[in-house]
Amino acid sequence: RWFTHFYVVSVLWNGFLLICLFRAEFLGESFPLWIQDMHHALGRDSQSKDMGNEHFSALLVLLLLWLHSCRRLAECLWTSVFSSGVIHIVQYCFGLGYYIAVGSTVLCQVPTNVRNGKKLSLQICWNHIIGVMMYIWASLHQHRCLAILANLRKSRSGKVVSLSHSIPFGDWFESVSCPHYFAELLIYVSLAITLGIQNVTWWCVVVYVLFNQALAAVLCHEFYQKNFSSYPKHRKAFIPLVF
Repeated sequence: RWFTHFYVVSVLWNGFLLICLFRAEFLGESFPLWIQDMHHALGRDSQSKDMGNEHFSALLVLLLLWLHSCRRLAECLWTSVFSSGVIHIVQYCFGLGYYIAVGSTVLCQVPTNVRNGKKLSLQICWNHIIGVMMYIWASLHQHRCLAILANLRKSRSGKVVSLSHSIPFGDWFESVSCPHYFAELLIYVSLAITLGIQNVTWWCVVVYVLFNQALAAVLCHEFYQKNFSSYPKHRKAFIPLVF
């Protein structure tokens, strides 16, 4: 339930960054001075030329990241059924910081000539199309899996009748214990493709998500195996047929 706070922060912060970048792209306005100072502190002013189509790629990725946060916030509020579990204060603070940092990371990929208020033309490339299609595909599956988990605690009429754990079936649950974590990884991979396969910075974010989601998936997988003797033995923890 506390993850709801993360998505509230992400929707507000990344929505603000999206507006700033949109105004820079289409109205030729400059970013607020404090954002420019932040980028200067991160050493991004050395990037003075547009090395391809980073400006539109960053705008598209920031939009997708914001939409992802909006969907996850809506799912936390109206789809998921949470138990009384709590979160460690360190993890809570890290989560809040993460969703602020991840949007700022996207913004730092924008070339200086865009950040200083120079309008640039938009070009749709093959990586944008592939990335967006993969993003939609993974997002749909993640939503379906989260709905399956929620329905385990609801009656046919939609009323919450239990907060206990049950074995989920359907969609990607037939292959892995935590398909919603696997879908999260695919979403970040799709953003990496959209931003540009050569972008090392975002691939570092993907690696972080990989290890973070894999650890959570292993813990959930072990929980299922420990508490349900009839748990399907063919299911992997995280990646279908692999891990």
